[in-house]
Amino acid sequence: MKINELVQNDIVDFGAIPPAYFLLGLLSAFENRFQAMADKMIGEISWKQFFAIICIQMCKEDPTINDLSDVLGSSHQNVKQILLKLESKGLVEFKPDAKDKRKQRVVLTKKCHEFCKRNDDVGRDVMEKMFAGIPEKDLNKTIQTIMKIESNMREE
Repeated sequence: MKINELVQNDIVDFGAIPPAYFLLGLLSAFENRFQAMADKMIGEISWKQFFAIICIQMCKEDPTINDLSDVLGSSHQNVKQILLKLESKGLVEFKPDAKDKRKQRVVLTKKCHEFCKRNDDVGRDVMEKMFAGIPEKDLNKTIQTIMKIESNMREE
């Protein structure tokens, strides 16, 4: 059931919740729903694995696991597990860093690039459907808000 249906059907009373708490809950519920939908849509790999691939593609150079942990916002151990699953499927490889042999770089394979090409249209269709009717200025404001919240979380 969608969140607006819960409110309209009077199943849950969100009226007493301050907006910041409501937003946090909404983001958590959204993430769960999105992950389930994306897992089903992608099929071959999980959303978390696909998100790792997207983040690797965005890096200016092949990232280390630590680099990727920062980008993904997840622990080194969790990212390593995701990458090991991708490696077992032939989608990433670990290669020693040219300057520091102690570091390993995460490299997308040819098979991964082919996988991304096959799924490009599906991903674009889902994104268009999800964000239909939402003006770019609203998206930018949402991005700014979430980035500020994350910045506040890091300040100690």
